[in-house]
Amino acid sequence: MIAVQVKNTGSNSRWYSGSGIYRHVRLAVADPVHIPFWGVYVTTPDISKTNATVRVATTIVNDSGADAAIRLCTRLTDPGGKAVETRDSEVRLAAGERQEFTQTFSVNNPVLWSLDNPALYRAEIELAGERGVLDRSETAFGIRTLRFTAGKGFELNGKAVKLKGGCMHHDNGLLGAAAIDRAEERRVELMKANGFNAIRNSHNPPSPAFLDACDRIGILVMDEAFDCWEEGKNPDDYGKYFNDWWQRDLESMVLRDRNHPCIIMWSIGNEIPQRGDERGFVIAEQLRNEVRRLDPTRPVTEAVCSLWDGRPWSDVQTMFDFLDVGGYNYLWRQYVPDHEKYPGRIMAGTESYPGEAFENWQAVLDYPWVIGDFVWTSMDYLGETGIGNARLNDDPDRGFLRTWPWFNAFCGDIDLCGFKKPQMLYRDVLWNNSDLEIAVHTPVSEGKEEIVSAWGWPDEWPSWNWNGHEGRMMDVRVFSRYPVIRLELNGRVIAEQTIDGASKFIANFKVPYEPGVLRAAALEKGIETASKELRTTGAPAKVRLVADRSRIKADRNDLSHVRVEITDARGDLVPDADNPVTFTVTGAGEIAGSGNACPYDMTSFNSPVCSPYRGRALVILRPLKSIEAGSMTLRAQAEGLTAAEINITLQ
Repeated sequence: MIAVQVKNTGSNSRWYSGSGIYRHVRLAVADPVHIPFWGVYVTTPDISKTNATVRVATTIVNDSGADAAIRLCTRLTDPGGKAVETRDSEVRLAAGERQEFTQTFSVNNPVLWSLDNPALYRAEIELAGERGVLDRSETAFGIRTLRFTAGKGFELNGKAVKLKGGCMHHDNGLLGAAAIDRAEERRVELMKANGFNAIRNSHNPPSPAFLDACDRIGILVMDEAFDCWEEGKNPDDYGKYFNDWWQRDLESMVLRDRNHPCIIMWSIGNEIPQRGDERGFVIAEQLRNEVRRLDPTRPVTEAVCSLWDGRPWSDVQTMFDFLDVGGYNYLWRQYVPDHEKYPGRIMAGTESYPGEAFENWQAVLDYPWVIGDFVWTSMDYLGETGIGNARLNDDPDRGFLRTWPWFNAFCGDIDLCGFKKPQMLYRDVLWNNSDLEIAVHTPVSEGKEEIVSAWGWPDEWPSWNWNGHEGRMMDVRVFSRYPVIRLELNGRVIAEQTIDGASKFIANFKVPYEPGVLRAAALEKGIETASKELRTTGAPAKVRLVADRSRIKADRNDLSHVRVEITDARGDLVPDADNPVTFTVTGAGEIAGSGNACPYDMTSFNSPVCSPYRGRALVILRPLKSIEAGSMTLRAQAEGLTAAEINITLQ
C-alpha cells in the first residue's frame, strides 16, 4: 500500500493554491534497466527549409547488479504519423551506471511548428536486452527556430512575432485547482480564440496537460518557476524551503518541460524581494546557470518590478545582467530610458495593467526591443480577491484587496466562466480583432465618484438595458481604430467624434437613456464601413443552453462546458437577468461545477441552483466513472421561464 499525505498549513500562498492531489498522479513500475522520468531530450540544432537536424538524447539507468548490453531504438514520426527515420544503437552500461546516449536524425523538408500550424513530430524510444523489451518512452516535439535580439525583437522561424500575452494562474475557475485535462485545454482554446498568442504561467509550473494543449493549439509559453527565493512573501511560503529545494525543483521543471515547442522562455522568478540586493544577484546567477546547463536552447528571464522600499530603479539594474530577456512589471515608462542606457537589452512587459493596455501595446508596436506585453491577467482566477475592482468613493472597503464576500480577483480580460469582459473588447480593437465595440457605464449616483483599482476597469458593459434611468445622461464609450465614430439612438444622430492614437482609440459620448437601439457607426472618408449596436431586450422569457462540445469521450478527463443564458422571447440575451436557474442531470454524467462570473456571489460551485451574472452562467458536465458509452442530459429551469435541455453524447 502507498499512502500520500498532503499538508497545507499556514499562510503559504498569495493566491488560491488549492489543496490535496489536484493533478494526475501516476505510479511507474520500471525494469532495473530503464529510461528515468524526463530522460529523453530532443533538440533541433540546425534547421533550413529543406532539412532539419534532430538530436535525441536518451538517458539510460542500469540499476541492476550486472553490466547490460542494450539495443536503443528510436523512431521519428512526422505530424501525420508517418515514420521519418529509425536509428538502432548498441550500447553498454556497467552495473549502477547512468549515461546519456545521443542519436542524430536528418528530416527532409521539415514541417515547422508555428502559431498557425503547430505541427508536432514524435520520438518513440525503445530499450531491448536479452530479456526482451525493457522500457519504452515517447515524446512530442516541434521543429522551429527561436531568435531574440534588440534590433528585431522575437523571431519564430525567422519571422517577427509580437507577443500578445496574458498572465495566467493555475486554477480552473468553477473546478477549483483540479487540472482535468479538458479544462486545461479549454483555457488554452479561450486564449487563442480571444487573440492571445502567449501565456505566462504565474508563478509556478503548469500541468503537463496545459503545456500539451499549448503545443497542439499553437500558444507560446513563458514557463515560470518561483514567486520568491530566500525571502518569502507569506510566513509559510516557499521562501522557507528555497535553499533546500530550488535546485531539485528547477531541474524538475526544465527536464519535464524542455521538449515542449510552445515554451520560448524560462522565468526564474516574479517580483523577487531580493531583486535589488547583492544576495539576490548571487541567486539569480545560480538559477540562470542551472537553467542553461539543463537547456541552453531558450533564454532566461525574470519578472522585475520597482523596489517596494522606495529605493531608485537603478538599484535593480544589476539583476538584468543575469537575464537574457529583461522582464518588466508595470514599467512601460522605463522602456525608452533603459534602452538608451542599455541598447542591447531585450525587454518584455511581463505584467501590465488593463487600464494601460494602449500604452503597453503601442510600445510593443513602436520599439523592436520590446517583444511583447503580458497583461495581468488574461483570465480571472481565485484568490487575491477583488484586485480588479471598481468601487464608489463612499465604499468603506478601500484596501488593496476586497474583503468577504469577494473571492475572485476579477482583473482578467476573460471572466471566470470564459466570457469576455469590457477590457477584452477594448483589447480586441487594439489587436485589430474587432473594428468596433461599445460599452455603457453603470449609472453613478449624484455626488459619488467611481474609483478604479490599478488592475481594474470602469464598471461598463455592452448593455442598453437600464430600466428606471429613463432620461438620464449615460456615459458611452466606443472603441475603434476608424477615424470617425457616429453614435445614433433609435435612428437619431446623437453626435460624431474623431478618434486616433491620441485618444487611445476611444470616443466618449453622453447619451440620454431611452429604450431602443444604440448604434455606433464607423466612418472613413464619410462612408460607413462598420457598425455595432446594443438593443434593449424584452423581459426574461427563456433559458438557453449552448455546449462547447456536444460529443465527448466517455472519460473522466473529458468535460462539456455548457453556457447558460437567459433570453427574451426573441432569443436575445438579457444582460441584466439574474433569474435563479435549477440544474438536473440524467444519464451517464454529473455536474462537476456550476456558477457564474460574479466576483462576490458566494454560492457553492457544487450548488444545483445558480443565478446568472449579467445574463449568463456556466455548467460543467463530466462523465461518470466506468462508462464505455452513452449520454447525459442537462435540464435547466427557472420560475416563469421556458426551460431548456441539452444532450451530450459520450463515446
